[in-house]
This record gives sequence, structure tokens and C-alpha cells, in this order.
Amino acid sequence: MTQVKMTVNGKAASGEVEGRTLLVHFLRDDLELTGTHVGCDTSQCGACVVHVNGNAVKACTMFAVEADGAEVETIEGQAAEDGTLNTIQQAFQDHHGLQCGFCTPGMVMSAAALLKDNPKPSEAEVRHYLDGNICRCTGYHNIVKAIMAASGQDVSALAAE
Repeated sequence: MTQVKMTVNGKAASGEVEGRTLLVHFLRDDLELTGTHVGCDTSQCGACVVHVNGNAVKACTMFAVEADGAEVETIEGQAAEDGTLNTIQQAFQDHHGLQCGFCTPGMVMSAAALLKDNPKPSEAEVRHYLDGNICRCTGYHNIVKAIMAASGQDVSALAAE
């Protein structure tokens, strides 16, 4: 067993893990932050996207020991302390960018990383960036619309799929 310490959503967190423990399982099982979803365990779906030291990472591809000393942000850290949704979360709600909600945490975290690097992405850039995230419900149109709306762009001209 190995002791790991990290900052998760601005708070100190630690625990003992086996070397093979994935970050997603440490977050969910040890820290009880269950917003980060396990969808495939093969890095295909993106439901487990978190930010590690400011970079979007699929938490099913990283061992918890690799995050020792890191700053980790999960979906639970996106809303304000009072529960007010952040801009991206609110845009997902306003533009119906979710249905079952399973992929939503990963989509929101991916969107946050995209908008940090590219504050005004085109529709094509959003779609390309989301290549590593799978949604089985919405067909992506409203997710793309929500991300573009969160960037402050007018989405009324986006053609319906």
C-alpha cells in the first residue's frame, strides 16, 4: 500500500492505495466523489474526465499514485459552494445538453478544458475536441450548442440535427 496526498477541489485529500488503484476508483471509492463516472475502463467514453494540474485527464487511465501531490478537480468542484451552477453547467441545462446524465460530468470537464484553451471555439472545433467523449442519448447537437453558449457565442444559427 502507498500513501497518496493531493488537493481535490481545493481541499487536502489523502489515502492508502494499492499501486494498481486507478485515480477514478480512488476518487469514487475512497473520497466518495461519485460524480466522476466509470463508463468503460478502457479510455473510450470520457465519462471519467477530471482535471489534474489543470489538464483534462481520463481518470481511468491514470493511477492514483501518479496524482500524488497533484491538484485534481472533479465535477463536484465546478459548482459554487452554494450549489449555483457554473457557466458551463448552466448552459448544459439551458440548452438541453444532457438526457440520462451519465456522460455529463465528463462532457462538462472536457468543455471546461476546451474553453480554457480556446475561449471561442467553432462548432467544428467543439465537435473535434469531444471526440474522446461518448454520449449514447443526445446525438451531441445540444452538447455542442451548450458549450458554444457557455463561450458566449450566439447559438441560434446552429442548424438542428
